[in-house]
Amino acid sequence: MAGGSAAAAVALSLASLPAAVPGAVLRHRAASAAMAEDEKPESSSEGLIQVRMAIQLAACMVSYITGISCTYSKQYVFLSNGNKIWTLTFSQNLSQKTPLVLLHGFGGGVGLWALNFEDLCANRTVYAFDLLGFGRSSRPQFDTDAEVAENQFVESIEEWRRKIGLDRMILLGHNLGGFLAAAYSLKYPSRAKHLILVEPWGFPERPSSAEHERPIPIWIKALGAVLSPFNPLAGLRIAGPFGLSLVQRIRPDFKRKYSSKFDDDTVTEYIYHCNVQSPSGETAFKNMTVPYGWAKRPMLQRIADMHKNIPITVIYGARSCIDGNSGTTIQSLRPNSYVKTIAILGAGHYVYADQPEDFNQKIKEICNSVD
Repeated sequence: MAGGSAAAAVALSLASLPAAVPGAVLRHRAASAAMAEDEKPESSSEGLIQVRMAIQLAACMVSYITGISCTYSKQYVFLSNGNKIWTLTFSQNLSQKTPLVLLHGFGGGVGLWALNFEDLCANRTVYAFDLLGFGRSSRPQFDTDAEVAENQFVESIEEWRRKIGLDRMILLGHNLGGFLAAAYSLKYPSRAKHLILVEPWGFPERPSSAEHERPIPIWIKALGAVLSPFNPLAGLRIAGPFGLSLVQRIRPDFKRKYSSKFDDDTVTEYIYHCNVQSPSGETAFKNMTVPYGWAKRPMLQRIADMHKNIPITVIYGARSCIDGNSGTTIQSLRPNSYVKTIAILGAGHYVYADQPEDFNQKIKEICNSVD
């Protein structure tokens, strides 16, 4: 690939990130200790590079959870198939309150909820885990069939629930996490007490007519055709050692969003190390999409089949480029069920980071309406 095309590929890859070392000697030591405590490399075949990436990712996690005042624990939840799910638990020992479970979006991880943990766990237990194939969770090979891959995600969530010992939960998902939260609730309706969809991906169908589809620049179409055999964030790995500086240069907004908590490059380092590893969940996501990011199995085709007693709240950022009409469509498809759409002013796609105080308050109000 020519130099210009490669640079464009990296730029397009980083633009698709849904979210976010050098001066980290102290952080590196803390991460090494954390890694020794939390896990051992699965096998020598992982290679030195993957081990180093895991250590750096652990380093970023140390920074993320430092300073949170509520009691928390971190652990791997081991699944029956040898996979493991990296989990953070913020506990208030309020067994009478339905726990809140957070599912991050594509390319993200538990660390991206850093601005939300403390508020959300004020009066109930909060769980956040890295989806299978992302963050510090296992990165298995997913099936190439979209329906089978989706079910692999759903079953990993269900087995995680059983291993943790939860009965019912308030399930909140952002982006891809919203799609998977809905898919899970369709299959296991008795476990979802309230479904909160934050800027969910994969709900509308791809427009069948070009005149109803948003215009896509010719250069993106051409580059998309060149990159179609590759994963969405392949450019990040193509960049090699320059990947981190490119994330910092092309997506400086991540650093700004979290500036109230971090005054360094922790966020971009975290995003980089989440996505420079083996592209397991990323590959599954690609196999679940058609060109330009539409879902192969749109959720709006199935949402009417969801149990009528599961309340749904859809949250969008008022400044988001994501189509916010899915909430209205869900309401029309579930006329006899509770569906509410909330727009948060001043927020884009990353609602929870753009306007964390407003977001946290809305989520607490929803949770308090449950119990």
